[in-house]
Amino acid sequence: MSAHTRPAWPEIPYRRFSAGRVWALVIRHMYLLRSSWPRLLELVYWPLMQMLVWGFLQLFLDQQASFLATAGGVLIGALLLWDMLLRGQLGFSISFLEEMWSRNVGNILMSPLRLSELLAGLMAMSVIRLAIGIVPVTILAIVFFGFNIWGLGLAFAAFFANLMLTAWTFGIVVAGLVLRNGLGAEGLAWSLIFPLLPLCAVYYPVETLPAFLEPVAWALPPTYVFEGLRAALIDKVFRGDLMLISFGLNLVYLAAAVFIFFRLVRSARDIGSLMSTGE
Repeated sequence: MSAHTRPAWPEIPYRRFSAGRVWALVIRHMYLLRSSWPRLLELVYWPLMQMLVWGFLQLFLDQQASFLATAGGVLIGALLLWDMLLRGQLGFSISFLEEMWSRNVGNILMSPLRLSELLAGLMAMSVIRLAIGIVPVTILAIVFFGFNIWGLGLAFAAFFANLMLTAWTFGIVVAGLVLRNGLGAEGLAWSLIFPLLPLCAVYYPVETLPAFLEPVAWALPPTYVFEGLRAALIDKVFRGDLMLISFGLNLVYLAAAVFIFFRLVRSARDIGSLMSTGE
């Protein structure tokens, strides 16, 4: 073998996807949550604080602006959906960072757990973490402000599914970057998704953006979700066409994120960074 020939990685005999191995990973992280009340508190704290602040702001604006009075719940609804997107991505990324912080990534990647199973387990944990944090907040939104996002029914299910796909896309990219670059890149877990906040027209219509940014906004899947929310609350219609476009874009971006993740893992293996996960 020449000095420039890349050695082939040995074939792992565990070819089939194993739901049991995915469930084992989920149980591991559930034990982490169960044994640490600060982790559980953190899941609820920030969504609750934001819901209260923006909810009381909307109460004030309802008294000042007839448009917002007609479209009651738009701000709270947008806030809750944005928080689902943010918490879904953080749930994925933090579950992965738990493995990095405990220096367990090398063990996982040497175990029978396949990369697809690792991603599936992290996706499951993102939903679990999101449910713990957001369900109590949506109930309190009903109690304090009379806004029931669950009452949107099918529309809410479509919103939730599309936002979770976007959250997983960002989480997968963050995981790959942290694997490749070490914990010095962990700040991306908290910051990479925030440029979507102004670009996806969370709290205002896309037409509010400068003309040169509107095509950028329409290229992002969450934009269609927030436009769909305004259509549901203001016009009382469910825009299925928007949800289908969002879903199609999400599939493209998710596939690209998985490809990037696998490439970054391979690169991390080649340069030997998997066992040196420091700054």
